[in-house]
Amino acid sequence: MTRDLASLHADLPVWAAPMAGGPSTPAMVAAAAGAGGLGLLAAGYKTAGALAAQIAEVRMLTGAAFGVNVFAPNPLPVSVQDYRDYGRTLQPEAGRYGLTLPSEQPRNEDDDAWADKLDLLLRDPVPLVSFTFGLPGADAVKVLQDAGTVVAQTVTTTAEALAAARIGVDALVVQAPAAGGHSATLSPTRPLASIALPDLVSDVRNAVGLPLLAAGGIATAADVADALRAGAHATMVGTVLLRTHESGASAAHQAALVDPAFTETTVTHAFTGRPARALRNRFIDTYETHAPLGYPALHHLTTGLRKAAAAAGDTDLVHLWAGTGWRQAREESVADALTRLAAEATAS
Repeated sequence: MTRDLASLHADLPVWAAPMAGGPSTPAMVAAAAGAGGLGLLAAGYKTAGALAAQIAEVRMLTGAAFGVNVFAPNPLPVSVQDYRDYGRTLQPEAGRYGLTLPSEQPRNEDDDAWADKLDLLLRDPVPLVSFTFGLPGADAVKVLQDAGTVVAQTVTTTAEALAAARIGVDALVVQAPAAGGHSATLSPTRPLASIALPDLVSDVRNAVGLPLLAAGGIATAADVADALRAGAHATMVGTVLLRTHESGASAAHQAALVDPAFTETTVTHAFTGRPARALRNRFIDTYETHAPLGYPALHHLTTGLRKAAAAAGDTDLVHLWAGTGWRQAREESVADALTRLAAEATAS
């Protein structure tokens, strides 16, 4: 039994995108639902047990629809030698915090507890599940749909959209390269194509007959209106919610978004071995040319250093994920942010 996006009863055309690593909280997801939109929990980097606890918390906070975003396995292995070389290069930074990096053997095969999370979402179905990084496979899509879940796949090109359609998903999240955080590209070794979100939405709409959710760089009412005019059912915003009251982003991350010392975003693989857009800082400037591609191995290599730096407020060494519209992030409630963008887009 498949379902469509209308069955979610999320009429506000601005939704809260999933942001792994802490920013997306149950409070953020519930607030998005309360505003008439929809929010997604980020399952990435969590155990199935931790995800289950967050799902339960969302259900305590709201009876409206919500979603869960899951990393589908699509590993990008790194050689032992390249991994060790990069670890040695970064160790002096880690030493400042009394850390020794785990730089002997790369964790190339970590699938982010894929099977456990899929089992959880089948035992305790949620209204919407979206996948990113990889394709989940037609069997996984079907069993989720049979459980009554709407299944979406995040794509970054028309070719990826066609591949996702072939496995039977109900909808596509169309992500432009202006998005903050990790790109959802299925081919992380290839440079991200330079294309505006409305153009990408239009291209995918013309190629694939599935409902589309538009994401990537949306920060103003004009951005929302442009995406909707291009054919999106709704839009998804992330970076503009990082400073909201319900955000779980670190204090260092939130402060950086309003720090005039940061003047641009850039796509980097230096932190995790996979392309992601962040505020440009010293870590990127120093280590981007040294970093091999390799996900999730590099994520695990640098995570201790990044956590220590964030706790110390050291924004030179933190992954400050941000989309191109980061200057529009305000200190406000999630509901105010989403309803403001939707109302202004409708009025424009």
